[in-house]
Amino acid sequence: MDWIASVSVNLTPTHPGKVYFVGAGIGQLDHLTIAAQSKLRLAEVLIYDALVNTHLLTLVPPNCACLPVGKRGGQPSLQQREINELIVNHCQMGKRVVRLKSGDPFIFGRCFSEIQALMDEGCAYEVVPGLSSALAAPLLAGIPLTDPQLSRCFGVITAHDLTALNWSALSGLDTLVVLMGGRNLSELVNQLLHWGRSPKTPIAIIRWAGHPQQFTWTGRLANIVAQVGTDAVAPSVIIIGDVVELRDKIMGTSDFYHKNL
Repeated sequence: MDWIASVSVNLTPTHPGKVYFVGAGIGQLDHLTIAAQSKLRLAEVLIYDALVNTHLLTLVPPNCACLPVGKRGGQPSLQQREINELIVNHCQMGKRVVRLKSGDPFIFGRCFSEIQALMDEGCAYEVVPGLSSALAAPLLAGIPLTDPQLSRCFGVITAHDLTALNWSALSGLDTLVVLMGGRNLSELVNQLLHWGRSPKTPIAIIRWAGHPQQFTWTGRLANIVAQVGTDAVAPSVIIIGDVVELRDKIMGTSDFYHKNL
């Protein structure tokens, strides 16, 4: 029997409301899971992040309260404590609350803080997975994350605080996927070079993956900063490793990529 990857917890709630943490995927409706669509169509309150495609808001009922809470790098947003309180308050009012998060709720989604706030108040919640840009963006750009010869492993990091990472370990990975790295590209490259990554290492930057305006830069660690120049590269997913060189072969032979990208 197939197992549906959904986590549902009922903590004998003292209030009838329930919160659904839903992964919005990479933004487009056709990349949204069936389970996510189902939860959105039943929502009474929708609390969503800045990177969530507003087209997804068309799925909620007309009387659903839609509340943006920011959570985009460099942009104004509510504090995490305020978001926690907002979620709990609506749940305690007996509402079906959808907390819509970009990508997958458990991948750099700061989800546990919000879940802990619900647990502390005895509120029920459910988690519905989503398609992470860490996996989808490379695919849509024609870059496999693993390959029998070029990459037997990959790691995923966020560039939110590059100084907090173990670069001696990360620099040795076959393939590195960096989320939210567009604004810190120069620092990212410098860290990799400092820790021994070759200047000739291939790198790709995928902006707006899965959207009509998707664009991909490719180059080497030695020249990618100059190549991008002053172009705005956020929001983006960055791929570092030899697998980037497979892109030209895949793009050159697949009608899928020509038609959709």
